[in-house]
Amino acid sequence: MGEILGLGLTHFPPMTGLDEQLPGFLERLLKNPKIPAAAKEPKNWPKLMQDEWSDDRGLKASTEHRRRIVEASRKAREALDAFKPDFVVMWGDDQYENFREDIVPPFCVLAYGSVDCRPFDEHNERRQVNVWGEPKDKVFRIPGHRRGAKYLTTALMKDGFDVSYAYRPKFELGLARAFINTILYMDYDRTKGWPWPLVPFHVNCYGSNVIRAQGVAAHLAPGEVAEPDPPGPTPERCFDLGASVARAAKASPWRVALVASSSWSHAFLTEKTDYILPDMESDRLHFAQLRDNKLAEWRKLTTEDIEGSGQHEFLNWVVLAGAMHELGLKSTIIDWVETYIFNSNKCFAMFKP
Repeated sequence: MGEILGLGLTHFPPMTGLDEQLPGFLERLLKNPKIPAAAKEPKNWPKLMQDEWSDDRGLKASTEHRRRIVEASRKAREALDAFKPDFVVMWGDDQYENFREDIVPPFCVLAYGSVDCRPFDEHNERRQVNVWGEPKDKVFRIPGHRRGAKYLTTALMKDGFDVSYAYRPKFELGLARAFINTILYMDYDRTKGWPWPLVPFHVNCYGSNVIRAQGVAAHLAPGEVAEPDPPGPTPERCFDLGASVARAAKASPWRVALVASSSWSHAFLTEKTDYILPDMESDRLHFAQLRDNKLAEWRKLTTEDIEGSGQHEFLNWVVLAGAMHELGLKSTIIDWVETYIFNSNKCFAMFKP
């Protein structure tokens, strides 16, 4: 029977850059003419946000935010290394990288043999000066586990989940950032590399915003906003799929780490806060449910709940929750990092076998 470890963490993109770049998204929102002037006025912000912004426009807060994310990522990596998985299944969203106008599957198991990733390539329009000083043509070869990916896909199909699968990436730079950034952060010190075979598992978290926002914030660009896209999978479906994966992994001969990679409510997706603030109240509720092992509550969420709170990427955690609930594994909180100026709250947790 297989052994299973659960992990939840973040792939917060600005972490690949320098401290002074971390508040960059808020800086751009403050210049956006579509956002009401009152929402952009610091005196109207919550006190925590004012304190983070301070008199240096978030620079000191950036250093502390990075410190906590790096430390939590190190602890997650320590747990992963101690577990010694045969392979890692990582649930992540695609932000207009591998899946674009030609096809957007609700779920897709990426059954790659291995994949070469170039996250700092000059052709990546979202590339930043990277904090490690890596050359722009640096290639990270990530091993895959095609046998495990095919096994899981087959088990899901037999269990009534019509998931897609792929044997090679369409994205010219390798893995989408939801996957490669998570790996980079779990080897932040560049001392261990990444030896664990990976099965990336795409979840269409962005749903109604996946094409019209082009993976980031095109819905806030000047001009007319495109009509919403069809929705992503419901939280109920994500939760149940996670449970199915857990059953299949448990019945396998392998040691499998199940990992969810995302931040929670994103300010730039939260219309009710004028795209300036994340939905702190909703995130705190979900964190309490995670801490208190009431994960079944997440199955009751609706697509409207998720999208209304800018918690699109939280669906990755809902899949993980379904798996952990199925196995009866309890959460251990590594860290809960609240923020207003860095776009999204971050949670780090583990579920030990």
